[in-house]
Amino acid sequence: MLCSDGEKKLSFCRSIKDGDLVIVYEKRDVMKAVKVCEASVLQNRFGVFKHSDWIGKPFGSKVLSNKGGFVYLLAPTPELWTLVLSHRTQILYIADISFLITYLEIVPGSLVLESGTGSGSLTTSLARAVAPTGHVYTFDFHQQRAASAREDFQSTGVGSLVTVGVRDIQGEGFPDEYSGLADSVFLDLPQPWLAILSAGKMLKQDGTLCSFSPCIEQVQRTCEALKSNFRGKSIVLLSEPLWLCTYKKRV
Repeated sequence: MLCSDGEKKLSFCRSIKDGDLVIVYEKRDVMKAVKVCEASVLQNRFGVFKHSDWIGKPFGSKVLSNKGGFVYLLAPTPELWTLVLSHRTQILYIADISFLITYLEIVPGSLVLESGTGSGSLTTSLARAVAPTGHVYTFDFHQQRAASAREDFQSTGVGSLVTVGVRDIQGEGFPDEYSGLADSVFLDLPQPWLAILSAGKMLKQDGTLCSFSPCIEQVQRTCEALKSNFRGKSIVLLSEPLWLCTYKKRV
């Protein structure tokens, strides 16, 4: 688990505790998320590892099994979490996430609206980007998916930086309480053009909106919807065939 102090600053400078989430690194491309439980063991081809031996060790430690094999216990950073999380939906990976955070101009203290939450891969990175004083409000229409994401955010230590809501943004729009407060809005929806009007109302003057789509026809319809309320544009081909459409709200 990431450690959050009173100012919501993320930190790994502490020892592993019972109940923490760690990333067990076996070898290149072989990692898994494990919740530390003092009475539990991890068994793999390298032997049996007692969780009790992990408690009190710093993140990054090399730990030995009963056979002398070893694994590394890594902190669940957004980069690593993206590689081991449960895929409830298709996810974004770090290369695309880096583009998004740059194009959305997200900095510490930003207020970000996201729809949909999906598996939470992007959301976890957004939370770190806005820390320690910002916040991410993310929405998904699927109740169980939202609940699972909420649990994941608590496990990875970003729960205080993320609020998960159950809402059909395409049909209902974003809640009015965020009107004019958002620095950035991110849309990953089947029909993002249906949410453009609401997104525009949420953004501050000169705020930024990014819409992520796997199909150029979606991009075309979204850009048409954006023309009346937004200025400037940047359409980027990410990991083919994924498209990112970025606009700034008119001042």
